[in-house]
Amino acid sequence: MSLEHDLATRLFDRLRQAGDDGIGITRESFGAGESMALDIVEAEARALGLEVARDAGANLVVTLPGTDPALPLVACGSHLDSVPQGGNFDGAAGVIAGLMALARFKADGFAPRRGIVLYALRGEESAWFGRAYMGSSALFGRLSAEDLGTPHVVTGRPLLDCMREAGVDAGRVARGEKLLDPARIASWLELHIEQGPVLVARKNPVAVVTGIRGNIRHRAVECLGEAGHSGAVPRWLRRDAVFAAAELITRLDRHWRTLLERGRDLVVTCGIIGTDPAEHALARIPGLVRFSFEARSQNAEVLEAFYDLFLSECAGIGEERGVRFSFDRRLDTAPARMDEGLAARLRAGLRGMGLADEPIPSGAGHDAAVFAQAGIPSGMIFVRNEHGSHNPKEAMDMDDFLLGAELMARTLREIAA
Repeated sequence: MSLEHDLATRLFDRLRQAGDDGIGITRESFGAGESMALDIVEAEARALGLEVARDAGANLVVTLPGTDPALPLVACGSHLDSVPQGGNFDGAAGVIAGLMALARFKADGFAPRRGIVLYALRGEESAWFGRAYMGSSALFGRLSAEDLGTPHVVTGRPLLDCMREAGVDAGRVARGEKLLDPARIASWLELHIEQGPVLVARKNPVAVVTGIRGNIRHRAVECLGEAGHSGAVPRWLRRDAVFAAAELITRLDRHWRTLLERGRDLVVTCGIIGTDPAEHALARIPGLVRFSFEARSQNAEVLEAFYDLFLSECAGIGEERGVRFSFDRRLDTAPARMDEGLAARLRAGLRGMGLADEPIPSGAGHDAAVFAQAGIPSGMIFVRNEHGSHNPKEAMDMDDFLLGAELMARTLREIAA
């Protein structure tokens, strides 16, 4: 494994250096940092003697041809963008694991019946436009006009303009054309770091993913009340936006706990919250507060039921406290189940490597969900990672990564042979 260890270490180091923002790693979706990461992986793939191309979605595509070109391809990969000041392993681990597998097959002279293709995908993170899976969704013609008009959170430029500048065939994407025929893909495999603490707690280096939570989101919910002097307005005459928003979040937490007690799968987050810094003050009753809303579940019915509770509580609290809640566009991502046959194959592979087999659901979203929803049998491998993700402290151990990469390489070889 020394050559593969050297390849992985070299690529992770180069990606870290290129994406270093002084605090963490920033590889902006359809931006310069993401483009630089794709260039680094492409150069390595060319040096390994592999076939390299960019598709109409500006994704990097690395191919090991099969002996029977008529057969659907076996695909693997992940994304190369990151959140602002994120970590170096989120997404990149899956791309590097796929490249390691193709490099090994090429060096061994392995000639698969099915071609094996690695995708280094663009635009998976929702941090930049509020829309996740942009690159993989574009592959299957699943970006709406509303999606493509979504503004960049910093520059305000529409997503479609940023995609065009990154080399995407914007016309085809805007027309909703499929850039990739799902019938051409026999299966999709994605390795990713776990972005939560479960594998660390279980002391397992690798696990097989059973499904991916979908979500309902609002980037911005506004609670509109009435500003006033903090000492002059009694409680019964107040229309305090902060207290109303706080009560809403508290009630949502109670509903969440009740659903968990009933065995429902659900996580709820308000990750952004604040009053207007241009007008808030110690002695001012806040008349406006903005916050984000997100609910995730593997069950679409649970998501809709909780969202209905959210709207009902907004209406009730609005009437009780004399405030009004308004919402930006609702963003939906459907849950996805991983293919049971592929998951069974991966789990058998784990056991064959002498590793514990304790499957795990994914709370975070991944491109594998888009491939699964396109009707492609999909599977995921999680690698243990400390300190969570979407932060500079991601800490994946290289030995754990090599185990996950080995499981993926063995599975790719079995399917492609």
